[in-house]
Amino acid sequence: MRNLRRMMQFSEQFPDFEIVSPLATQLSWSHIIEVLPLKTNQARLYYLEEAVRGHISKQGLRELISRKAYERKEIANTQIGDLSKVPVDTFKDPYLFDILGLKDEYLEADLETAIIREREKFILEFGKGFSFVERQKRMIIDDNDHHLDILMFNRYLNRLVAIELKHGVFEAADGGQMRLYLK
Repeated sequence: MRNLRRMMQFSEQFPDFEIVSPLATQLSWSHIIEVLPLKTNQARLYYLEEAVRGHISKQGLRELISRKAYERKEIANTQIGDLSKVPVDTFKDPYLFDILGLKDEYLEADLETAIIREREKFILEFGKGFSFVERQKRMIIDDNDHHLDILMFNRYLNRLVAIELKHGVFEAADGGQMRLYLK
């Protein structure tokens, strides 16, 4: 009886056969059941397409949903301006660093060490296409040594991605430091 109810719910939520057919041939019924409780069709389709694209298991899909990947991507998209060269769906916001296992009180150096220790999970938190380049990248600017915390590369953007870690309230000087590095 419960399976019949789920099948009816599925047919109501996914009336377009042209969208459902390719997904249904590549995913299990268990995958479909995971997305049925979601509130919007856009969210359901996003998670199912991610499962297909990333060959994600049912458990992996459940984890993706629990980390609110779709919702975080939507928040990031609202921050990309019309004139931006950054493609939509590139980033998510906010980033969740609970995977690092840090306590409530930690230093910037602790955050950096934890990120490097958990590099794979950290990189996947940013999304697809990122690769680690260097830690504490040394740059000489106006005869002064500066060190960028983490340098990554995104192969979809074909761009380097600079990560300067700051713990606490964002200060104007932090933005200036990043602009200096990006020049």
